[in-house]
Amino acid sequence: MEREIVYFREDKRDMVSKRAGSEAGKTASGRPKTELPRSGIDAKGSEALCNGKGSEVTLPVDNLITNGAADVFTNGMVEATPIPNMLKIKIHVPGCDIISLEVPFQEMVQEIIQILMEREDTCHRTCFSLQHDGNILDNLAALASVEGLKDGSIVRVVEEPYTVREVKIHIRHIRDLLKCLDPVDAYNGIECNSSSFLTTISEGDIADISSAGKRKRRSGSDQSLETIDCSPPEYILPGSKDRPLSFLQPLTADSKSLQCLKCLMVSGWNPPPGNRKLRGDLMYFNIITMEDRHVSITASTRGFYINQSTAYVFNPKPGSPSLLCHSLLDLLNQISPMFKKNFAILQKKRVNCHPLERVATPFQSYSWTIPHKQHTIDCVRAEDAYTSRLGFEEHITGQPRDWNEELQMAREMPCQDMMQRILRKQTMFKVNSDFVAAATRGAMAVIDGNIMAINPGDDTKMQMFIWNNIFFSFGFDIRDNYKESGGDHAAYVASSNDLKGIQAYSNLDVAGLHVLGTIIVDYRGYRIIAQSIIPGILEQEQDQNVVYGLVDFGKTVISNHEYVNILLQTSRPLRIQKHLVLNNLEQPILLCSSVDCKGIVGNDGRRYILDLFRTFPSDLNFLPMIGEELHEECQRLGYPKEYQHKLCCLRPELVENFVQHKHTQFTKLLKEKMRRSDRRKSLMEDGESATENYDHFRDIDEIKTVCQEVGSISDTIFDIRFNPNVYSSVVRFHESEQEALQLQKRLMKEIAAFLLTVQIPSFIKDCVNHVTVPIDGRTLTDGLHKCGINIRYIGKIAQLISQAEDKQYLEHISRLLISEIITRAAKHIIVLYLQVVEISACSSAISHFLNCFLSSYPNPVAHLLPDELVSRRKKNKRKMRIPGNDTAWANLTPTELWKQINNEANESFGYALACDGIDQAVEQFGLHKVSLLREFCLKAGIQILLREYNFDSRHKPTFTEDDILNSFPVIKHIIVKATDAEQVYKNAQTTIQKGNIKEGIELLTESLNLFNNVYGALHPDICGCLSLLARVNYIMDNIREAISNQQKAVIVSERILGFDHPNTIHEYARLGLYCFANNQVSIALRLLYRARYLMLTVTGEDHPEIAVLDSNIGLMLHAALDCDLAIRFLQKALELKLKYYGAKSLETALSYHLVAQVYASKAEFRSAVQHEKEAYNIYRTQLGETHQKTKGSSEFLKHVTQQAVNLQRTMNEIYKNGSSASLPPVQTTPLSNKMRLQQLNMINGIVLTDTRKSAIESATNRMRKLLQAEIQASQRLTKALTNIGIEDLISVNGTTTPGEITNGAENLAEEKLINRKTEPDCIPSGNSA
Repeated sequence: MEREIVYFREDKRDMVSKRAGSEAGKTASGRPKTELPRSGIDAKGSEALCNGKGSEVTLPVDNLITNGAADVFTNGMVEATPIPNMLKIKIHVPGCDIISLEVPFQEMVQEIIQILMEREDTCHRTCFSLQHDGNILDNLAALASVEGLKDGSIVRVVEEPYTVREVKIHIRHIRDLLKCLDPVDAYNGIECNSSSFLTTISEGDIADISSAGKRKRRSGSDQSLETIDCSPPEYILPGSKDRPLSFLQPLTADSKSLQCLKCLMVSGWNPPPGNRKLRGDLMYFNIITMEDRHVSITASTRGFYINQSTAYVFNPKPGSPSLLCHSLLDLLNQISPMFKKNFAILQKKRVNCHPLERVATPFQSYSWTIPHKQHTIDCVRAEDAYTSRLGFEEHITGQPRDWNEELQMAREMPCQDMMQRILRKQTMFKVNSDFVAAATRGAMAVIDGNIMAINPGDDTKMQMFIWNNIFFSFGFDIRDNYKESGGDHAAYVASSNDLKGIQAYSNLDVAGLHVLGTIIVDYRGYRIIAQSIIPGILEQEQDQNVVYGLVDFGKTVISNHEYVNILLQTSRPLRIQKHLVLNNLEQPILLCSSVDCKGIVGNDGRRYILDLFRTFPSDLNFLPMIGEELHEECQRLGYPKEYQHKLCCLRPELVENFVQHKHTQFTKLLKEKMRRSDRRKSLMEDGESATENYDHFRDIDEIKTVCQEVGSISDTIFDIRFNPNVYSSVVRFHESEQEALQLQKRLMKEIAAFLLTVQIPSFIKDCVNHVTVPIDGRTLTDGLHKCGINIRYIGKIAQLISQAEDKQYLEHISRLLISEIITRAAKHIIVLYLQVVEISACSSAISHFLNCFLSSYPNPVAHLLPDELVSRRKKNKRKMRIPGNDTAWANLTPTELWKQINNEANESFGYALACDGIDQAVEQFGLHKVSLLREFCLKAGIQILLREYNFDSRHKPTFTEDDILNSFPVIKHIIVKATDAEQVYKNAQTTIQKGNIKEGIELLTESLNLFNNVYGALHPDICGCLSLLARVNYIMDNIREAISNQQKAVIVSERILGFDHPNTIHEYARLGLYCFANNQVSIALRLLYRARYLMLTVTGEDHPEIAVLDSNIGLMLHAALDCDLAIRFLQKALELKLKYYGAKSLETALSYHLVAQVYASKAEFRSAVQHEKEAYNIYRTQLGETHQKTKGSSEFLKHVTQQAVNLQRTMNEIYKNGSSASLPPVQTTPLSNKMRLQQLNMINGIVLTDTRKSAIESATNRMRKLLQAEIQASQRLTKALTNIGIEDLISVNGTTTPGEITNGAENLAEEKLINRKTEPDCIPSGNSA
């Protein structure tokens, strides 16, 4: 009799199913690369509209049990779905105990399969079905729809016959189980694997430790901490010059994956002969066990058994032992004791891993450095690489995926209610991620020369390719289309501009308008543009399909009223002005886009729009025009400038910021005219009664005057738009457009000046005030782009900072800008450098380039292959490269390279480096070679060996060809956003900022649920949501929940953004804080040491964020009673605070006070008095004598002064009276855990609920009083405009009433008040509150 195991889903509250509807054919699997049995989906989940690499994902997310069945009302609030009833069923598995399972009644059958595939005793099964009362259950059906299923029902697992496809799925699944802990796939960037090191750093699951009850938080008496090991490594200590790389990817003692088999490979006897097929043979495999036993195995329709074949003799008869097992794993357990033992250990480790460490990422991420790993035999990997007709798509039934049809069908899905919108976004995200993966593989195959061009006779630059229904082309000027705009430079940047335009139109989601799936792949010096294919476009010339835009290479302009009607819907949100142009017959043509934009109607009847590289206005600062002069401010800064191409466009963020700026001017001017007019004053005082005698015409004239002053295209409403063709050389405008052209030219000049005079100074000011604190090139780029500043301005920003009054506070920004200029210039050079390198010499060429770039070795020599080997490889070799001298790269010298870097920095960024080599650059600008290496590898797509590099040796080159491990693609693609989830997330932020934290937590939980339904387990938005949820839980004193959520945030950030991304560093620091609050001091210090080590690698020690980390570390070391180490870290923090915050800032005062505390604990009262005096003087100057901080500092100063006097008096007595005098005990004031946490919260910008709520309420009340007058004035203005016959109200950014505008301003003001430091940290610091 079988024993029954009751298996309640302990994590049922934590399980969220990421699913789509039956239209999309989704599956569910909690592990990457796992196939559901008998579901019709291949092992990689590659069927059309399937849910992904790794298929469906079920992951733990706390307190999320809704299935997305919620709706968002107009005010953004969410109506949650009631918790469904639970169903208790029993699962009968052959050879296993009965499993009792409790699942929601609305759950799908596939969720039961997911549970079975996660369990240790059933995870190896793939070819089975679930049956109830003899009926096979549909995987995509809900349990509620199964007839007769009720509490206590028995569901049986029935083993099904194998097919060749099911055998391949089973072998792939067994391979995944054996490789589940092997990091090689993550290192190599395969199958959407990536690494996380949190468990290694913390030496276990932090959430398990925190919930085990071993340490109680905030106990009444401080815990004894003498035994805690808190000593940091030497390279972590302040002042250390070592920058080791070996610890970037730490390895644990048991990190080496357990080997269960020596070899599993497909036999050479495949396929079975006809007579064996008729007896059920499907495939043959060869296996070498750990006992060195060579076994030949037959996969048949009934299962797996040993045959008598050898390497040279085919004998398919059953061998000894004569066993038939439905699972290969069961057979291996029978024939290999070592396999049975090691696999059991492996399974326990796999189950103990955090679920987020095993889920596949939606997009592949790559590491710039990896440790050396031995290459092993892998039959699945080999089959994927060489035996598929279409790479990874062979196992799909029927034709290859029609990517365009899938992308367009996903966009055409209904979106009337919340469930439909979530399902639509989920499908769009999934198809887009699949398309990106397939296009990336195709682009790499094109550059590797593995795909035949459709025009093989043309020059390499002009060749085009079609693979897997994706069109590929090089980023060169293939037909002289950009000859007048800059040639290859223009073609290169046109692809990026085109992607921005596609993103803009895609975000609008206008019905009837379609864009192509597009990604850009930079790989080994080439840029490849991959696009989905418009149906029918390959059957004839492209110009023959164009019904809107330019044809005949710019000679003819045509239009189409259907396209115009659709594009008119996009013109307002994109700020595009409609205009009339003349065609070749001098006839007026109406356009609502740039003239380069083309409209094509495909054979599917859809209207596509492409060539969107001029969607946004041109940047006149880099487009000199004869007869046109920019504003005086621009000319004073040296603009306009000649650039490498003429396709410099402004960013969409700048356009929106400019419109907001203009709207502020409009409102201000309108109010001034209202105040100056006596009649308007009477109108505002008397209301509607005064409008009867009001001069309507004068009022219209005033509004018209204001509109003209700000540049509105309308005389009655505020409306700023741009004509993208105003400076086009191929466009002739209709005579009726002349007045509008003058306005457009004025706006173009104003926005160019706005960038230089408003946005760049604003960015610099934010850096001075530490509102924006970039750490590396990516965060610097993000910060600039948020302000609408293009990267080509970083040279000008560096110049302005060097001339600024506050430049002493901006040294880290200046250093980061110079680093970005150098690494981007080097990337531009290596792109051309690699295009003429033979593939067999790529490792040598890259290592030689790195030696010339970063090594102090004066005369690096390139390593060339022997001549006879080169000559043999040249024969009959079809090369996918531009003809040239294959060894010209070997002549590069450091002097020549740095000369090119200087020229490129001047041409691309307008900055004069004046550096002859890396050593001069390091000395002149304070750069770090390790940081430069990291930035360059990430930008150029180079993966190097993880080891220690001696950059300063003048006797040996730093890099060898063995250090270059791989080249990975750098990808740009369309981003699909979960708009409903983002709206709920913003509402949660607003609610929390107003002090309603409990309600905010509910909204955050709901937004996390929606994010998971769209994105799956891993996404940057999910990371931000988890981090904020953890922060709020910490504020609410729910530390265990905070640690759990923050642990997930760290893992997600590591796996999605990278183990050394600045966001990952911040997440580590926050997790360290929460662990310390839970009395996990040792773990907290390890986490903070990891964060500091990553910061040192990324940017060095001279950065204001290091001061925050050091303050945290110093306080925790003080708590651990290691005062000497605490002093070292706190002194370094004080040094950085003085440098970057100034001697009179409150942050510096806090650092002085922390140092004084530690000195007082060491009984060094003289030093304590000196530091506390500095703190007291700052508090008194900045806050006044009566402030609480000033009083507290005064009291502490009196205490340590008295102690210092007592100690000195005693020492004097000892000196006078000899050693017989007694030394009284020193009175120190020990800090409680509560006080330490308060100080840590102040350092990290956290104010707990009681303090925060009162501060927010008072700030909100003041804000409402200030804005109340504006609301009333806007309402009166609305009435006045209505009475004088103006129906269209002031509109900006989709807002149509002054009340809405004012409410939006109130929300924005509150957001800025609360969230002044960094965007993700929505809880204010003490100063901001």
